[in-house]
Amino acid sequence: MSFAHLHVHTEYSLLDGFSNIKKLIARTKEMNMDSIAITDHGTMFGVIEFFHAAKEAGVKPIIGLETYVAARGMSDRDPQRDKHSYHLLLLAENEKGYKNLLKIASAGQLEGFYYYPRVDHDFLSAHAEGLIATTSCMSGEVPRTILDKGSDAGRLKLDWYYETFGPNNFFVELQNHNIPELTQVNKTLLELGKRYNANFIATNDVHYIDRADARYQDIMLAIQTGALLSDPNRMKMTGDTYYLRSPQEMASLFPESPDALSNTLLIAERCNVNLERESYHLPRFDVPEGFTPQTYLRKLCEEGLIRRFGDHANDPQVRERLEYELGVINQMGFDAYFLIVWDLCRYSTENNIWYNARGSAAGSLVAYTLGISLIDPLSHGLLFERFLNPNRVSMPDIDLDFQDDKRSQVMEYCARKYGNDKVAQIITFGTLGAKAAIRDVGRVMDIPLSEVDRVSKTIPPIIPDKPVTIENALEVSPQFKEIYDEADYLRDLIDTASHMEGVARNAGTHAAGVVITDEPLLEYLPLHRPTSNSEESPIKSVTQFEMNMIDKLGLLKVDFLGLATLTIMQRACDLINDRHGMCYDLHNIPLDDPETFESFCKGRTAGVFQLEGTGMTRNIVQMRPHNLANIIAMVALFRPGPMDHIDSYIRRMHKEETVSYRHPKLEKIFAETYGTPIYQEQLMLAVMEIAGYTAADADDFRKAISKKKAAEIEKHKKKFVSGAAQKGIPEETALEIFEDWQGFARYGFNKSHAADYGVIAVETGFLKTHYPVEYMTALMSVTKNDTDKIAFYCADCRNMGIQVLPPDVNSSEWDFSIEDLPDQTSAIRFGLGAVKNVGQEPVDLIRRARAEGKFKDVNDFMQRVNLQKVGKRTLEFMIKVGALDAFGSRNALLQVMESMVSISGSHFRAAESGQLSIFGGETGVAEDLRLPEGVLADPRENLQWEKELIGLYVSDHPLTVYMPLIQQKVTHYSADLAGVTDREKVTVAGIITKMRKLNTRNGNEMAFATLEDLQGSTELVIFPKVWEKFNSLVRPDAVLFAEGKVDSASGDPKLLVDLFRMIRLEDITEDMRNAPQAAAANVVAGHEEPEMPEMPPLNDDHVPFEEPPDLDWHFASPAPGNTPVQANEAPVAYPAVEIAAGQDAVVTLVAPKTIIAEQRPPAIVAPTPAASGSLQELGRQLITVIIKASGEKERDVRRMRRIHGLLNSFPGQDRFCFLVFERGHQHLLDFPNDTTAASQELLNKLIELVGQDNVQVEPV
Repeated sequence: MSFAHLHVHTEYSLLDGFSNIKKLIARTKEMNMDSIAITDHGTMFGVIEFFHAAKEAGVKPIIGLETYVAARGMSDRDPQRDKHSYHLLLLAENEKGYKNLLKIASAGQLEGFYYYPRVDHDFLSAHAEGLIATTSCMSGEVPRTILDKGSDAGRLKLDWYYETFGPNNFFVELQNHNIPELTQVNKTLLELGKRYNANFIATNDVHYIDRADARYQDIMLAIQTGALLSDPNRMKMTGDTYYLRSPQEMASLFPESPDALSNTLLIAERCNVNLERESYHLPRFDVPEGFTPQTYLRKLCEEGLIRRFGDHANDPQVRERLEYELGVINQMGFDAYFLIVWDLCRYSTENNIWYNARGSAAGSLVAYTLGISLIDPLSHGLLFERFLNPNRVSMPDIDLDFQDDKRSQVMEYCARKYGNDKVAQIITFGTLGAKAAIRDVGRVMDIPLSEVDRVSKTIPPIIPDKPVTIENALEVSPQFKEIYDEADYLRDLIDTASHMEGVARNAGTHAAGVVITDEPLLEYLPLHRPTSNSEESPIKSVTQFEMNMIDKLGLLKVDFLGLATLTIMQRACDLINDRHGMCYDLHNIPLDDPETFESFCKGRTAGVFQLEGTGMTRNIVQMRPHNLANIIAMVALFRPGPMDHIDSYIRRMHKEETVSYRHPKLEKIFAETYGTPIYQEQLMLAVMEIAGYTAADADDFRKAISKKKAAEIEKHKKKFVSGAAQKGIPEETALEIFEDWQGFARYGFNKSHAADYGVIAVETGFLKTHYPVEYMTALMSVTKNDTDKIAFYCADCRNMGIQVLPPDVNSSEWDFSIEDLPDQTSAIRFGLGAVKNVGQEPVDLIRRARAEGKFKDVNDFMQRVNLQKVGKRTLEFMIKVGALDAFGSRNALLQVMESMVSISGSHFRAAESGQLSIFGGETGVAEDLRLPEGVLADPRENLQWEKELIGLYVSDHPLTVYMPLIQQKVTHYSADLAGVTDREKVTVAGIITKMRKLNTRNGNEMAFATLEDLQGSTELVIFPKVWEKFNSLVRPDAVLFAEGKVDSASGDPKLLVDLFRMIRLEDITEDMRNAPQAAAANVVAGHEEPEMPEMPPLNDDHVPFEEPPDLDWHFASPAPGNTPVQANEAPVAYPAVEIAAGQDAVVTLVAPKTIIAEQRPPAIVAPTPAASGSLQELGRQLITVIIKASGEKERDVRRMRRIHGLLNSFPGQDRFCFLVFERGHQHLLDFPNDTTAASQELLNKLIELVGQDNVQVEPV
């Protein structure tokens, strides 16, 4: 007895599917079933992967969809009548049916989405051709109608389906599961079937592969719905029978309906859809009259050849390479592809949008002559075959970097040129990695968060030559294996999580990928509604097929990548042109400037593309680069794997280590990297030289080595040895050379990509070296929203002697700007856009008003700037960072801030209505706002505000008063430690800004701390013996000397502390105060304390280590022994709340108000609802939901999402907000763009979630 499963959900039924496609097909083959269908909920995400996996296994794939049918019309969205929809199983019988499936799947997402992607009866009627339909499961329209309204009503529904699809194309589905109502439904369906002479089929509504997988599918469902497994009311399946049953099992379930089984084979035989790629579908590119794509491409290349090479355009090497590349491109049919990419670059050039081609495209002379890439492949020894191999017919892939602030402009042009119906972004799927699986499974199992974190931390971030999986982690991490063996519940957690790894969990949009077609997209693939991370894209449709599947269909994919460095460079060059008359661009910035390389040798790499960062800077300083080739090599080497070769490369470069070669023929290939194999192109050139490979075959060899394809490597081994023998190389030597390359996958890098990025690195270095003010201004403008980077770059500016001026409403622009000072120097003025919570519109209001001249005082400011439009919150933050210091002290301004806003608003309203203003107008009568007298500034509070809102101190630094003593005693500042050798003894000083205690394996207490000085911060490691001795000194805000040894072997330098000493003002002598101040004394604070990375359990000894993370538990309860938060303590910052995908919420963070722990606001009495349960007759209402932190971040965020979703599900005009109590502070989260309906039903549901006392309603 055979059988075909026709109702099957894969893991791409994201809510509840748990069938991995490859395993599903393998199991189908094991049970000797020849066919199987894919019918995921509402989408066709997995169709192409499923088709190819089935074909490869010799199983016939049947393409289908379980769509959702709207209760009424697909455009109806009434929360009561349209929230629920029906299921309908559809299978494509032929090509026409497949095209209709694409339209149905797309329309449900783009037009009918309301809770589910729905279509309606009218849409189904118009797209029924070529489809086979069934009554589906218990949620089908016919079964549901039978249950709710009886068999007569069900008959009417059957009439419609038979009329729509035809009696030969509509089948009645029978299932057998542990659902009480199912027996009656099946009986009724069998009775009704007699009227139609119905065809029945047996299905099993497969959601997982094996019966044992029911548990994992249930856990996945709990993860997706945010529920605990212990919750009796959560969504779950009824029993464990939704697996891939064998034909024998299916026959035993339906002994009285044998035709229901054989009919599945008839359907399988009827369904024939071929999704094999028959050709490429490149967009049509219109060329000028008289040209073909081939001749027009040649014309452009000939013009570019003259432009790029001048008198050398006809050199034999140049001409031969061009002819070869054009021949390959034409032979493979990709002339139009290059023209399409050239056109995007042409548009960018004409619109002053900087771009760059990254990756292997730099190996193409055609791309270079067309102006697509920056790199001359001939002078850098780059190979065309690394980019486009004539042995493999696959679409070229040119990744384009655009300056990130104008990337969307190019994407919009693309959509406009080729048509919105032919351009879409590409979907991606988030899958569960090892750590995420541990955390998600631990959460639904309700294992304490501290335990789950302890387990996940022991999974190593990188496993050499292997993916990071739970199975591999158990092999390489003793700490992880120790926890695995520690307790049964932990073993169960880890074993369960290992089954969840790799499962698709959610859909997103690829950051850069765009597909462009010749015909409307719906001819080739289904579309999806925009996902939650695609809001800013001008392209508003997304494919349902991910990147690799797009390639399998032969569709053109272009990557529109955003690169902030290009934005920085363009802005810097614009400033340079305006101020110095020098016109630089990506094509004329010098690459051989000695001063630039000298600057690199001194470690001045902050803000330099690819070269900043402690580890890279240390390597650059040790390398002492003197040309572009050195930088290209370091770009390739500074990655996991090749990092092992950096020290050897540097020693060989400086003739401190002997260079040897297995054979003299290798010298000319590897000499540029001092005998160290770095580039994939070197491997290709070597097999060509040693074994006579063609360039195309060499690329095949490169790919086999890189992908670790054992069978292909063995074939190449024989070919290599044979080819080497023909060139007189002994077999033993050839085998030794080949064995050397076996590990090349770990460290071989694409030289084309390294060369391209190396060029940009040197260009940014040149701009910073010769035009530091302009470059740093552009750099900080582009990174203004990253307070850590701004603090770091400000410190670097002052190290270079560039003054950074504080924010000022009389001088600041939105971005950072340059001010020329009376002493003939230039300074950088802080941009108001870098102040947290200050938007561009208020800044534009200030700038427009300032066009009439600088503001004289606070009254002039109020009169010329409408402060009500600026907003109280924005004004408060500008006052706190000192942007209004010219008008008075910050505390005084804060006291009258309400009056400032009120008076300014009244003035502008009066002016708009033609009435007299309180400022006098034409009458000359004026009323001035006077600042309160005797309000003293609090310097320490001012500094705290600055650090909180812009990431650094600008008016002063807490260490300034201590600097006379510090500069006498320290050996290094934080910025110097990158150049210190490992284990060198140093003395540093600063203020403790962060600290954390933990226990070693032996149970001894130790600590980590962050010590901030005027140049940045240093991470301190305080082992148990030192901690025991000095723990009374190490506390937040303590100013200390720290002596110890530098640990630079494990990444960024850390200080292993041996002793601490207090820094006291009374120890500063008069001589110290009068001594010349070191340069560091003028440096404003640099890098804010970074997040601490993960660490394994520690021994008590001084050993290199990885530190634990800064646990971002924004709902965590105070640690034992901590005192309650007092009213005068600084409030903690509350992070943004991420709203679930598909929701349109905008979360506004209201400034947190510090309160005494457990203090509650006065109760707001909810109005008595009308009999109908609606509060609308009482006017617009504000619902405040009070949420107390439970101590577990993820659980609380999940709870807030659930509440947010509930409020959004009641459409209306009422407002709502959350009042969150956390660690002695209250945080008000406002949702200005969301509304709800304050009905009694909603209030009851909210009360069920948070309690009677935590739901408050008041009139707006």
